[in-house]
Amino acid sequence: MTDTTPEKPLDGKIALVTGASRGIGAAIAKSLAAKGAHVVLTARKVKDLEGVEDEIHDADGTSTIAPLDLTDGESIGRLAQAIAERWDKLDILVICAAQMPSLTPVTQIEGKQFNQALTLNVLATQALLAAFDPLLKRAEGGRIIGLTSSVGAEPRPFWGAYGATKAAFDNLLESHAKEVERISETRVAIIDPGATRTDMRARAYPGEDPDTVKPPKVVGDAIADLLIADFANLHRERVETPR
Repeated sequence: MTDTTPEKPLDGKIALVTGASRGIGAAIAKSLAAKGAHVVLTARKVKDLEGVEDEIHDADGTSTIAPLDLTDGESIGRLAQAIAERWDKLDILVICAAQMPSLTPVTQIEGKQFNQALTLNVLATQALLAAFDPLLKRAEGGRIIGLTSSVGAEPRPFWGAYGATKAAFDNLLESHAKEVERISETRVAIIDPGATRTDMRARAYPGEDPDTVKPPKVVGDAIADLLIADFANLHRERVETPR
């Protein structure tokens, strides 16, 4: 039997990936580009973004870098305007950028770190949803994927600061999903990447052998596959280590 699966099933799709300069965000961007999407890469560090873009182009994918600080609400608005002017739509929004404060008892949470995490993990998420909602609605079935953590739903000692931001993150995405499901084709999925070999995990588990957890590419490929298969609104899943 001849395989009729298209080689580039996401061809023609415009995807925006935040936190795309490294780790899971970079892996998602590369996986989406490999499946045909044109990926807009956002993060603060230009050099790191250029490295990811080079990898995408070397693999015959296409991308555009958009260096910005997501904690600056005005920069998010400018990016939305630029994407609107160039493509007039956004098919896929992947919210991956996140900050993890130091692991500490709730009574010893450092205020500045907590505020920075709240700004990036929560306030920037709301700003992204607000800025890109019109462009997602112009697409033929806009899709939003938010990368969460199990500590948002299952509080853990010393993880209170990060867990609180992820609980708020999940709530924003779930609320938005319910608000748009009857007035548009936009759908939202919340994905827990599980234990993954990233710099953030290395800081949280400094004694862990990184080879005992899956590489970011596993998560990137899982996200691409999910978008290709498509999903119902308010879809949730955890990416497990492949056996």
